[in-house]
Amino acid sequence: MAATLAVSTAYINLLENNQRSLSVQMLVKLTESYGVDWRDLLKEDGGARLADLRQALRDPLFRENGPDLQELRSSLDHAPGLADAFLTLHGAYRQLLEKMMWQKSKPRETELIITSPESTIHDFFRRNRNHFPELESAAEKIRYDVAFSVDDTYGMLKSRLSQRFGVTIRLGTIAEIGDSLRIYDGSERVLVLSEALDHQNRVFQIAHVLGLIEATDTIALYMERAALPEARGHARLQAELANYFAAALMMPYEDFLSAAETSKYDLDLLAARFGASYEQVAHRLTTMQREGALGVPFFFLRVDRAGNVSKRFNATSFMLAEHGGACPRWDVHAALRTPDVTLPQFVELPDGERFFTISRTANRPVFHRAAQDRRLAVALGCEARHAQRIGYAQSFKLDDPDLYAPIGINCHLCPRKSCALRAHQPLVMDLPLEIGRRGSTRYES
Repeated sequence: MAATLAVSTAYINLLENNQRSLSVQMLVKLTESYGVDWRDLLKEDGGARLADLRQALRDPLFRENGPDLQELRSSLDHAPGLADAFLTLHGAYRQLLEKMMWQKSKPRETELIITSPESTIHDFFRRNRNHFPELESAAEKIRYDVAFSVDDTYGMLKSRLSQRFGVTIRLGTIAEIGDSLRIYDGSERVLVLSEALDHQNRVFQIAHVLGLIEATDTIALYMERAALPEARGHARLQAELANYFAAALMMPYEDFLSAAETSKYDLDLLAARFGASYEQVAHRLTTMQREGALGVPFFFLRVDRAGNVSKRFNATSFMLAEHGGACPRWDVHAALRTPDVTLPQFVELPDGERFFTISRTANRPVFHRAAQDRRLAVALGCEARHAQRIGYAQSFKLDDPDLYAPIGINCHLCPRKSCALRAHQPLVMDLPLEIGRRGSTRYES
């Protein structure tokens, strides 16, 4: 084989033992020399499964003597069934741990093993890297058909719904529709938008309904692929896919990515240029995962003042994106004290993963005086190595040894010692406690 491929026998040995990657040139030689289909030589999900294994083994449960990268690759090649079983077992362990942590009362045994529709839908979006090409194409087709600009988006969308589908759009008063943002009656073909919505959100809600009507088949295709185990999650998934369509319609992929790269991901500029809100832009940035036209791989979280994560989208495999949001050292919580001010921050998790994050408040519609100050905090994050592409990071000295703030996922799982903000005894370790000495927290001397 070495002679046929014009390489050394040592190189063949390295390939066989997964110590060298298969280059394009070598792939072509193998195809030409042995008549094999190159697709049979590549495992499409190999990279994702390797990332999943590495992520699982960062769990503090395995903090000592974990397998190295070569061992992980070998396990995928020589014992893929065992690797899958391990990931399934670890996933079940994490779900059980999370449910036990957050149950306020003693649950019934069956409640511990039920996966919520929200978790299933989140996993579906993550498996697709938060990118849905068919919905992008459906939105782009409408943009090309109508050829409208940002300043007349609202009127053009209203006209399309009215002229093509006979849908009447009107504003509803708070007294009429209460705290509903949108009510669409498909049988009567009437769309009522709340008067409490600002312009950007009125456009978004119209685009959402247009997606439900005009991209019905595409949305149904993805819902079939998702194969949700329970019917109670179908409406939620349909709503999330229609939201995706609305964002793609308001912020077309190529134009949006070009503007993002040119402006170094200036979210305020992007919001102004595309007639969108800050939160809509932040969410849209997580979907820039088209093959051949990749943006920065962001994850997105939205938290309330109590630290609850009310929205999470993730095109990555990072632990912070999947389970983070409860650490008080992270500036996503400080953002609530400085409304409308963007807070950039470099952070490091206990396992050594490093990220650059951007946090800022997002306002919710106010319906009456009793509903004031309903701010939420929105955070975007990416691997620290992408920070050079982002303008918010330019003022930092990247070689500063104190650049990274030490944060955790939450206190239950954080192994950091001597943290003055610790609120819970960690489940993954025992902290030393002496009766004669008071440390920085009540959990540690």
